[in-house]
Amino acid sequence: MLRFMKNKILIPLLVISALAAFFSFKYTGDDKNSDARKKLLIETVIKAIQQNHFDPRKINDSFSVSVFDKTIDNLDYDKRFFTKEDINALSKYRLILDDGDATNMVNFFNDMSSIFSKRIEMTEGFYKEILKQPFSFDKDESINLNGDKIPYASDDADLKQRWVTYLKYRTLVKYVDLKDGQKKRIEVKDTTLKQIKTDTELEADAREAIRKNMEYYFKRLHKLKPEDRLALFVNSISGTEDPHTDYLPPVDKQKFDEMMSGSFFGIGAQLRDEDGKVKIVAIIPGTPCWKQGDLKAGDEIVKIAQGNADPVDIQGYDIDDVIKLIKGPKGTEVRLTVRKVTGITQVIPIVRDKVSIEETFAKSAVINSKNGPVGYIYLPEFYSDFNHSGGRRCAQDVAIEVEKLKNAGVNGIILDLRYNSGGSLADVVDMAGLFVNDGPMVQVRSTGAQPMQLDDRASGTIYDGPLAVMVNQGSASASEIMAAALQDYKRAVIVGSTTYGKGTVQKVMSLDEYNDWLQRTTGAPLNNDSLGSLKLTIQKFYRINGGSTQLRGVTPDITLPDPYASIEIGERKDNAALKWDEIPAAKYHVVDNPVNVKELAALSKKRVDNNPSFELVKENAARIKKLEENNVYSLKESEYHKQLDEATATGKKMEEIEKKAAQLQVTNLKVDMEHINIDSTSIKKNEEWLKALRKDFYLSETVNIINDMMKPVVKVDSRTGMK
Repeated sequence: MLRFMKNKILIPLLVISALAAFFSFKYTGDDKNSDARKKLLIETVIKAIQQNHFDPRKINDSFSVSVFDKTIDNLDYDKRFFTKEDINALSKYRLILDDGDATNMVNFFNDMSSIFSKRIEMTEGFYKEILKQPFSFDKDESINLNGDKIPYASDDADLKQRWVTYLKYRTLVKYVDLKDGQKKRIEVKDTTLKQIKTDTELEADAREAIRKNMEYYFKRLHKLKPEDRLALFVNSISGTEDPHTDYLPPVDKQKFDEMMSGSFFGIGAQLRDEDGKVKIVAIIPGTPCWKQGDLKAGDEIVKIAQGNADPVDIQGYDIDDVIKLIKGPKGTEVRLTVRKVTGITQVIPIVRDKVSIEETFAKSAVINSKNGPVGYIYLPEFYSDFNHSGGRRCAQDVAIEVEKLKNAGVNGIILDLRYNSGGSLADVVDMAGLFVNDGPMVQVRSTGAQPMQLDDRASGTIYDGPLAVMVNQGSASASEIMAAALQDYKRAVIVGSTTYGKGTVQKVMSLDEYNDWLQRTTGAPLNNDSLGSLKLTIQKFYRINGGSTQLRGVTPDITLPDPYASIEIGERKDNAALKWDEIPAAKYHVVDNPVNVKELAALSKKRVDNNPSFELVKENAARIKKLEENNVYSLKESEYHKQLDEATATGKKMEEIEKKAAQLQVTNLKVDMEHINIDSTSIKKNEEWLKALRKDFYLSETVNIINDMMKPVVKVDSRTGMK
C-alpha cells in the first residue's frame, strides 16, 4: 500500500524497492501498455523514491493533490483542452491517489487519458472550422497567456470560444509580421517583391500559415503514444519530490547520456523541421556525412533505410523519430534518400561513426585590452563522457585552454559560466584545483549521514594570475559549486547576477534491475521492453563555508544589472524545490593573495552607473516585471502593435548603443586556427562566435575588472591611516 511506503532506512535499492513493488501482484502481460505494467512502473518508481530520495515527501493526501494538480498542469497548462466539467469528473481521484496500491493511480491515468483523447478530437475540429473565416482586428478584445490566471472553460461552447480567441491571437501575430515585413520591403525598394498584397490577402496568408502549423501540431498529438503519456504522468509523480527527480523512458536515458558525453554514433548532420519537411541545416566538420561529401545544407530528407533494407518514407514524421532512424551502432550504414535543392532526388549511403558535439566543449579566445591581452574561456556545461574510457572531460579541456592562454602571454583569465547548467561534480573539484593549491572544494550530504568533503588532492596550480568567473541566473548546479569554491577561497572575483540555486545531486538508476530481480525470484514471464531509468535526487551539496547553494544560489562579488532581476526564476520558482540549509564549514584557508572584491566592486559600480547599456538593462528589467505580472495581449491591431513597439524599442536602443560603443578586440589563438579553418562551416561558426563576444558589454566590464586586478593594491594601515 502506498501509505506504508514511508520507511527511510536506506536498505539496498534492488532488494527492498523490488519487494514492495512486486509482492502486491505478478506481472505476466506482454503488452507494454497494460494496466499491470503501468502499475508495476508506478509502484517501482514510488518505492525507489521513498527509499533513496534525499528527502522523500510523505505519501498522504497532500502528495495525492500534488500529483493530481501537476499531472493536469503538465498536460494542459494553457487550459485549451480540459473543461471545468472534465476536471470535476476527474476530481474524485484528487485525494485518493495515495490510497492502497497503485490501482487508483492507473485508473486516474486511464480516465484522464481517455478524456484528453476526446478533447483532442473535438479541438481539432474547432481549429479547422474557426480558421475558415477571416478575422477582424478592430475590436477591443484581449487574451491572457498566463495559464495560472485563467479558469477552465465552463463547457464545450466556452472551450470553442477560447480556441477562437487563441487562434485569432496567433493569426494577429503572423498577420502583423507579414504586414510589417511587406512594408519594410517596399521602403527599401526590394526588387524581389513581385506583388504588393492587400490587408485582406495578408490576413488570409496568416490564417493559412496558422492552419498548417495547427495541422502539424495535431498530427503530433495523435502520434503521442500511450507510453509517452504514461511517462508524462510518472514524471508528474517524480516531480512532486523536487524539480530534478525525473523518470527517463529508455529513449530519454539515451539522450541524457549523449548530453553528458557530448558524443553519439550518427552521421553528423544538424536537422530542422521546416513546415513539416525535415531539412539539413548544417554539416558538422569532420563527421561521417562531412567526409562522405554528398549531403548538403538545404537538402530535404524524404526516406531513410538501414543498409539494404527497404526505405521508410518519413514525410509527416516528427523530427525526433527521424533522428532515431538516422542514429545507430558504430560502423553500420544508413541510406538517406534526399531531395536536393536543385530538385533532383539522390540516395546517399553514410557509415555511422562517433559524432562529437563541439558546441558543448570548452574553447578560448584572447581579448586585447588596454593593459594587455586577457584570456577568455567559454564553458557551456560540465561535460564528462562516463561511457567511454578516455572520453572527453571538461576539467582536462579547461586545463588545456589555460595552458594555451598562458603560452599566448595573457595577463588575466575570464572563465565564462553563464547559462552553464552544470554536469559532472567530479570535474568541478578537478577544475577548481587548477587555480587553488589543494583542499576541500565542496561538501556533500546524504540523508542521515555526515557531510563528506570532496578534496582536490593534487598540490599546486597551473595558473595563479588574475581570475574572474562570469555567472548569471542560468548558471546552475556544478557551475555554482565552481563559483562558490573560488569565491570562498577568495581566489577569483565572481561577476554577474545571482545564480540558479540548484544545490542537489542526482543519480540515474536503472529500473530494469527490478525486472531481473522478478525473473530470478518468481519466474514470471516478462518481455524485453525496458522500464527505463529514474534520475533521483540523492544528496545535497554545500559550499566549503557550510552554506548550501540550494535556492539561494551564489551571490556575485560584483553584481551587474540583470534584465530578469525582478522576477522569480530558477529553483526559487518551483514550489517542490528543497529548502536552503547549512552545515558546519570545512577546514580551509583562503589563498595567500586574496582578491580585494570590495575595491573592485566600487570601481566597477562607477563604470556601470555611467554605462548606457546597463541603464537600458535596468529599464528592460522593469518592463519584464510588468509583463510577468500582467501577461495580457490586445487582439486589436493598433493596440497590439503598440505593445509590440514598446517591446522592440529596447532592442532598437540597444542596437544603437552597441553601434556607438567601442567593441572588444577578440581574436583566436594561433594554435586553434588549423582546426577552425577546416572548412567554410567551421569558419562561419567561429566568426559568429567572435562577433557576439565583441559586442558583449557584460564581458567588456569583466575585462575592465581584470584590468583593475592587474593594478597594484594600495594597502592602508587601519590604525594609522597611512598608505
